[in-house]
Amino acid sequence: MSLREIINTVDAPNAIGPYSQAIKTNNAIYVSGQIAINPKTQQFMDVDIEEQTKQVLDNLKAILDVAGSSLEMAVKTTIYLTNMNDFAKVNEIYSSYFSKSKPARSTVCVSKLPKNAKIEIDAIAEIIT
Repeated sequence: MSLREIINTVDAPNAIGPYSQAIKTNNAIYVSGQIAINPKTQQFMDVDIEEQTKQVLDNLKAILDVAGSSLEMAVKTTIYLTNMNDFAKVNEIYSSYFSKSKPARSTVCVSKLPKNAKIEIDAIAEIIT
């Protein structure tokens, strides 16, 4: 039997649509795509790709932490970029957040993201037991 729990934390931005920050089920957590919204102000950060990437990863970390997981427990991420020329900059920052355990990953270039963000990342992680 599957137990589903909606994950919500004030340490990450509120969902900007009809979805949850994350869903925890059995031994996994599925985190919705995060963009560079500051959770304290709920405002989008229209800054360079480096600062957006850091905020996105901080948001993912906050959600995973409250759900009983961590970035190190991530098994899959998907990165959505509006400019593939940002790939190397994103990789540099991404690798500092996933220094020990690197999850499987896809990176795709998209034409547009919510709030005109430059990057969005979602994640699937195991629950720490």
